[in-house]
Amino acid sequence: MTYTNLAFSRVDSAKFFRTLNKRVNDYFKENNVAKTGNWKLHLKTVIMFSIYLTPYFLMLTLNFPWWAQLLLTIVMGVGMAGVGMNVMHDANHGAYSSKKWINKVMGSSMYILAGNVYNWQVQHNVLHHTYTNIHGHDEDLEAGRILRFSKHSKWHRFHKFQHYYSFLFYGLLTFNWVLTTDFLQTKRYLKRKLSYGKFPNPFKQWSILIVTKVIYLTLWILIPILFFNIVWWKILIGFFIMHYVAGLILSVVFQLAHVVEGTEIMLPDETGTMKNTWAIHQLFTTVNFATNNKIVNWYTGGLNHQVEHHIFPNISHIHYKNISKILKSTTTEFNLPYKEYETTRKAILAHFRHLKEMGLKPAVPL
Repeated sequence: MTYTNLAFSRVDSAKFFRTLNKRVNDYFKENNVAKTGNWKLHLKTVIMFSIYLTPYFLMLTLNFPWWAQLLLTIVMGVGMAGVGMNVMHDANHGAYSSKKWINKVMGSSMYILAGNVYNWQVQHNVLHHTYTNIHGHDEDLEAGRILRFSKHSKWHRFHKFQHYYSFLFYGLLTFNWVLTTDFLQTKRYLKRKLSYGKFPNPFKQWSILIVTKVIYLTLWILIPILFFNIVWWKILIGFFIMHYVAGLILSVVFQLAHVVEGTEIMLPDETGTMKNTWAIHQLFTTVNFATNNKIVNWYTGGLNHQVEHHIFPNISHIHYKNISKILKSTTTEFNLPYKEYETTRKAILAHFRHLKEMGLKPAVPL
């Protein structure tokens, strides 16, 4: 990552965001609706946790054939991703509830997804939402040397095959949280003194990280082996499958929002300034997909409404469908882009076309 001071343009002569923000606020006032979640989100929370945890308890207490166990671990992965997209995500943006303690509790569901709240809030809320698709600042564009998402990244010969092998690595997202990512991020973020809110005590952060990892591995691996007499290799295979399914879902959903044809991956100018204001920058770097698909809307926690989410991250996803009408009409009025793919399939194809393009050898080597 390239870390330098960066600023967004303050010039918005047409006052786009001021107009949009007023219209969205008026919508909530006129309809007497809170910007946070309601019973729909609460019901979804119960459903997602049930999909995630019920198969776990069933497999601990009942004797299923191998094919049923495999199916249940896949279901757990689907539920794991669902909790992350619908519950944890809203809560750590402060959008789940108007009460801070409820957001904190629901945001702590990150720990049973194998992650860490501090790390996630820094990477997602601070680096990704502030510096969306800015090379050297948005860590969501970084995949080591394995994948090349940006034309500004160094090209390696093996990248020409990345549109074939990328899927294999996408499934390792949450599994890497367990093993390495959280430890590396904590070290990096504490050193840079990054935080979302109050900077944590380093000793406390390291203690929370280590203790929650031990508890997580105890619940998912040690307890089934020691107290339920389940063969260790079955536990490890099931654990990996659950994580692989969840990681694949989360990775693909995240990539379809920013790493597709039509979105821009940018650099600041020589003074460290971006050409647009922050809000307008989001319109050029973010894309929606399948917003008319009720199943996708429900399961992804509105992450297919990424334009709405990036401009209003503190509004719960259950409102995105309604405010999207306001946002779309306002961008049209101000002659600004509102990028979207009609279906998930079209967005996936656009993502892999982008990967293929980024895998081509640059005319000028980086």
